[in-house]
Amino acid sequence: MLQNPNDKTPSVFRYVDWVTVVIYLLMVIAGAVSIYAASYDFDEASIFSFTEFSGKQIRWIGLGLLLGFFILLVDARIFETYAYPIYIILLVVLIITPFIAHDIKGSKSWITIGPMSLQPAEFAKVATALALAKLFSTYNFVLNAKPMNYVKALAIIFLPIIFILLQNETGSALAYMALFFVLYREGMSGLILFAALFAVVVFVVAVKFTDLMFLGVPTGEFTIMVLVMITMTAMSFIYDRRLDLPRNLFFWFAGVLVISWALAGPFGVNVPGQVILLGSIGAACVYLSIEALKRHRMKLFTPVATAVLAVGFMFSVNFAFQKLQPHQQLRILVVLGIEEDLRGAGYNVNQSKIAIGSGGLTGKGFLNGTQTKLKYVPEQHTDFIFCTIGEEEGFMGSLIVVGLYLALILRIIAIAERQPRPFGRVYAYCVASYFIFHFCINIGMVIGLCPVIGIPLPFFSYGGSSLWGFTLLLFILLRLDAARKAYN
Repeated sequence: MLQNPNDKTPSVFRYVDWVTVVIYLLMVIAGAVSIYAASYDFDEASIFSFTEFSGKQIRWIGLGLLLGFFILLVDARIFETYAYPIYIILLVVLIITPFIAHDIKGSKSWITIGPMSLQPAEFAKVATALALAKLFSTYNFVLNAKPMNYVKALAIIFLPIIFILLQNETGSALAYMALFFVLYREGMSGLILFAALFAVVVFVVAVKFTDLMFLGVPTGEFTIMVLVMITMTAMSFIYDRRLDLPRNLFFWFAGVLVISWALAGPFGVNVPGQVILLGSIGAACVYLSIEALKRHRMKLFTPVATAVLAVGFMFSVNFAFQKLQPHQQLRILVVLGIEEDLRGAGYNVNQSKIAIGSGGLTGKGFLNGTQTKLKYVPEQHTDFIFCTIGEEEGFMGSLIVVGLYLALILRIIAIAERQPRPFGRVYAYCVASYFIFHFCINIGMVIGLCPVIGIPLPFFSYGGSSLWGFTLLLFILLRLDAARKAYN
């Protein structure tokens, strides 16, 4: 007799992806050990002591395992049926949180419930993933079918972002931007992701290179306009598939740059570089627009729009940045990693890099780290937990941790690809996106590649809300996958 895939009996455990469960257990155990090492202060307290952060984390882990066990027993259809009500409830909680939460380091994002403090933003990730999966599982829903579908999907993503920003929790809000990868997987044009990446590049370059000059133009502006030229040339080939347009653009831009350099260099002519560069881009836009109309290829207007928006964004960034006070400019430069303020905003990252670098290949040994034991690294048991791993376990230990995350993410993607229905597939990709974002940004900020924005490392950073939130995400996915396998 065929087993009901939504049966609530313990037989559901026959269909659970136990490889994922084992990876999860290894990560939470390693996380608890790392938290003990990060908070150890030579008092020889037990790792299980509830007076230690590690003991408190183990308690959260135990409760999280009970929560995961309960999720595996419930009817899998509940998550799809009640996806929207769960989402609405969490939105309401996010709205009221700033009014009832205590101010913790300028953030009002924690709700106290008895002896516990929980962060609703972590649980809202689960609700948002369920709501987005529910939307894509709607009958005949196709993201690119009509603009209103984009509006619905973006509304689900941006509503929690807005309410979390009101709590002054920028890091938690940015995590929801990872869901754009899900939209891309479900049909969103890659041009949108490219535009977002290009905007980031324009912002950083425009802010970073403002002092040096080349051809009478700030180096940042010159670099951005050259990138615009390269992008226009590449896009003209992509959207027309002929060599004449990119060839003509290449020779036009190259000729303008060479002549400008020759006049300003060997001949010593005072070249109005900004006017010349903008004029050459403008002329290229006119040329492409004429060719688009002649060839009836409206897609050739894409490089034109890209150039106009990029140049406009460049000038808006420069204008806004110059209007800021010097100390405000310094803060932005430090956050972007452009300037170092080793005694102020850049202190955490600098000490973290010292700790990781001192670990070498094999590390200093468990509980033998000096930077972490002497508390040089602030928040080392939460957002900067990876520096403890790097110092005590070295490159090899860090590599094992990275390997665990890669194994988990690849396993989640494999689960996503074998889902027979859009709900399970979209939800799984939401889970994968959250893990990828947290993993990349947290490790990136600890080693100085990303700005410090308060992103925890899943299953390793201390905190019940983060642990429970990711446990819910993962075990709901396992329950949905178990329901799929029960049909076989």
